[in-house]
Amino acid sequence: MTVRFVKRFFMWLNVITLVLILVIIAFNSLYVIEEQEQAVLVTLGQASIVESPGIHFKIPFIQDVHIVSMAARGLSIGYTAGNVTVSSESLMITSDYNFVNVDFYLEYKVNNPERYMFASNEPEAIFKNMALSYIRDTIGLHSVDEVITTGKSNIQSEIKDKFSARLRQDDIGLMLINITIQDSEPPTEIVKDAFKNVETAKQGKDTRINEALKYESEQLPAARAQVDAILKEAETRKQVRINEALAQVSVFNAMFEEYHKNPFMTRQRMFYEAMEEILPGMKVVIDDGSGSTSKILPLDSFAGEVR
Repeated sequence: MTVRFVKRFFMWLNVITLVLILVIIAFNSLYVIEEQEQAVLVTLGQASIVESPGIHFKIPFIQDVHIVSMAARGLSIGYTAGNVTVSSESLMITSDYNFVNVDFYLEYKVNNPERYMFASNEPEAIFKNMALSYIRDTIGLHSVDEVITTGKSNIQSEIKDKFSARLRQDDIGLMLINITIQDSEPPTEIVKDAFKNVETAKQGKDTRINEALKYESEQLPAARAQVDAILKEAETRKQVRINEALAQVSVFNAMFEEYHKNPFMTRQRMFYEAMEEILPGMKVVIDDGSGSTSKILPLDSFAGEVR
């Protein structure tokens, strides 16, 4: 009885052991890749990338699997997640030797899971140190006024271009998606107020320019209409003068032709016509030679007596 029991015990023990071994093998043979994930499958030191989501198989104890998230990630420089300033990261110096606090937010992601896993020990730390280096270098090429007010967009573009080129060169498995200046301000309150005043003045300048452009757009059409009216009036007067001159020329030419035909009669007629215009306005002065006041009489009174 005892021998039979021992045999059955060892038989069940072997079955259970075999089942456990099969479960362990099955558990170590399956792995799941979710959306926005990739796997690095290492077979005897040789790595390959598995991209398709779903259930996959591997050889237990021979192949290792490293799941890597391909989703975008965020990195803050100059401040923590609780919006606490990190002075060692945010304090920088500009090209005109002014200090400024600048906060950045970077978006990045894994673009090569194999390089991300094996090219370096701490790719995120390397990424952050490289970002800080290019940020400080670029800020140092711009004036404090550009960093705080007018040059933020250009600075972001310069950092992104230079940093992305370096990441492609070193190939640590990470790529930069975007970089944004979250905040930039001088380190002291006095300087902050001064820059606020400068910014207010610039905004006032822009406002005045816009008002002037608006006034110009309102007044310019009326001025152009007035100019057109003046030009048309001048053109009309010019044409009237030309027509009058042409008429006088025609009269003179006709008179000149008549003069050639009969000079004496023409001169007599011209003389009489001239006298008809001149004599009605003339006056006769009678002086008796005594030096007393002379008497002035209109010429038409004499003409009346003659008639």
